[in-house]
Amino acid sequence: MASTRVLYAALAGNLLVAITKTVAAAITGSSAMLSEAIHSVVDSGDQVLILYGQRRARRPPHPAHPLGHGRELYFWSFVVALMIFALGAGISIYEGILHIGHPRPIANPQVSYVVLALAFVFEGWSWFIALREVRMVKGKLGFIEGFEQSKDPPSFLVLFEDSAALLGILIAAAATFGVMHFHIAALDGVASILIGLILATIAWGLSRETKSLLIGEQADPALSQSIVRIARAVSDVQDVDVMSATQLSPDQVVVALRVRFPDDLRAIELAKQINEIERQVRAKHPEVLWVFVRPRQDV
Repeated sequence: MASTRVLYAALAGNLLVAITKTVAAAITGSSAMLSEAIHSVVDSGDQVLILYGQRRARRPPHPAHPLGHGRELYFWSFVVALMIFALGAGISIYEGILHIGHPRPIANPQVSYVVLALAFVFEGWSWFIALREVRMVKGKLGFIEGFEQSKDPPSFLVLFEDSAALLGILIAAAATFGVMHFHIAALDGVASILIGLILATIAWGLSRETKSLLIGEQADPALSQSIVRIARAVSDVQDVDVMSATQLSPDQVVVALRVRFPDDLRAIELAKQINEIERQVRAKHPEVLWVFVRPRQDV
């Protein structure tokens, strides 16, 4: 799962940024600054929900949930996507439209510049930590391809949120400069709308990926290939078919195999070989929680 260190670093950075931006928005009256403050507050809530989802996903199986609670992480990731869209993007766009309709000058722009500079440092620190984590997760894949193939969207969430925050800070700074030097107060509202659109894009991508995982997504094909090789190596199977290798969480998979053994294999030996397949698969792939093996015979 996504490193808790990355999530705690992002949470600390976002709380510091949210406080400074909120104070600055109150002093300057900047719509873009208020949108940035809302953005940081939502980001802080997102990290809390993901941390909560990680803890819930680690709960062991019980009779009501025999396959465990791994998908809770995907559920809370989907809730985070809704929060980004409804609170982050929705309020920012709404605030921007109001400000364009009733533009107001920015007071004390120096405060805005100082706060945005501090926010950039805080967010940049969190972004750098998240970038190192994502590089380990994605391997040789590109960032978008890695996100689409990843079974751990939260590991990318912090990087995308911090990237949006850094871009939003630059937009807010540009809007403050434009308002003060070109005397176009509506630019502040335009900046707020742009920040909202960036957040909406991130929310759409995250919700699309987490929905697929929440419904039930196949595990990495390399895992299925490895399981087939293991089954052939440790037993007398003549044919192996991975009927399902379903991702329950970033580090939890349930596998169903359909295998064909020699017709003359005795029942006691059949059971022994099935148990060995299950043991060896779990030994090599700890993420596989359950292995269901269904023998078949050709009629």
